[in-house]
Amino acid sequence: MEDTANRKEKVLKIAKFIDELNAQDTTVLDLTNHDSSWTDFFIITTVNSAVQMKGIYKKLQAELEARKIDPLWRHKRIDNDKWVLIDCEYFVIHLMDRESRDFYELEKLWFNSEMIYQSSKSS
Repeated sequence: MEDTANRKEKVLKIAKFIDELNAQDTTVLDLTNHDSSWTDFFIITTVNSAVQMKGIYKKLQAELEARKIDPLWRHKRIDNDKWVLIDCEYFVIHLMDRESRDFYELEKLWFNSEMIYQSSKSS
């Protein structure tokens, strides 16, 4: 099993990869100080359209495969989804449209988590 530092480094690389795909407001929360046994990190990002959601999802799948990360759960088909969740065991990726992100406010829900990355790209 990898140590937390190696996992954190991989998660940050994935977050930066998502940023390169022109997602907005990408944030990484470190959940390791919680009593959560199901994941250590959240990557949360905003997409601007269904087309961008599909494109990012497709490229992200290829990137995860190249990094030998096999998601435990992912959407089988992306249509007009407003929130796509990819469970990669020790991290979970949330691809959200602006409306969903503003409504669910995951960063506020997990307010006592450390923010370890925040994109310079904002909407």
